[in-house]
Amino acid sequence: MIVERLQSIMSHYQLSASSLADAIGVPRSSISHLLSGRNKPSLDFVLKLIKAYPEVNLYWLLSGKGEFPPKKSILDAEHNPKKDLGTSLINGPTEPNGKSVSKIVFFYDDGTFETYHPKK
Repeated sequence: MIVERLQSIMSHYQLSASSLADAIGVPRSSISHLLSGRNKPSLDFVLKLIKAYPEVNLYWLLSGKGEFPPKKSILDAEHNPKKDLGTSLINGPTEPNGKSVSKIVFFYDDGTFETYHPKK
């Protein structure tokens, strides 16, 4: 039921009903009515929730199928490792100890790998 999934989101992010309402820009009574089962969420509510918390899987929220919270990995399947991860690591600040990234190696399930070097 969507009430349990909404409670799971609130628990995961350690939110009260009023703080969730404030975070997504809906009246506090909306959350109260949803949690009590009086109302069902509108499309506008769902879209605001997903926009504020993009880690929430829309399919999971609506149907209960899938998972939340998402499993974290260094290479998120939604990212292009060549673009997002590599660029952020290479162009990011150096470590506090003055070291910088010299090489990134991606290992794949099929036993292959790719190496990336920062632009100098």
